[in-house]
Amino acid sequence: MNVVQSTVDAGICGFVTEISATSEDQQMVTLHIESPCANIQQLAGLLGTVDAYAELGAGFDGEVHKAARQCLKGCCSGCVVPVSVFKAMQIAARVALPKDVSMKFRLEE
Repeated sequence: MNVVQSTVDAGICGFVTEISATSEDQQMVTLHIESPCANIQQLAGLLGTVDAYAELGAGFDGEVHKAARQCLKGCCSGCVVPVSVFKAMQIAARVALPKDVSMKFRLEE
């Protein structure tokens, strides 16, 4: 069984989300998402088990991104959690390798 754990510090909102992606067959991936953010809780409620290959084929029209579009509006449209969910799913299905990512922002005036 492949189990992927991801901790996402979403930034200025201060919310930290825990993602677990599990796959027994390297295709069907069960997602478990815990977050103090109400929007991410709603997103988690829409996602259970997803077909990783169908998600890859659908791209931004897959279930993960559809749920993100439904739950994350306005300033939350830039939330990094959905990308992390998608990446965890890919790693659990063994179509991507685990590698940490980072973003750094600077405001120059």
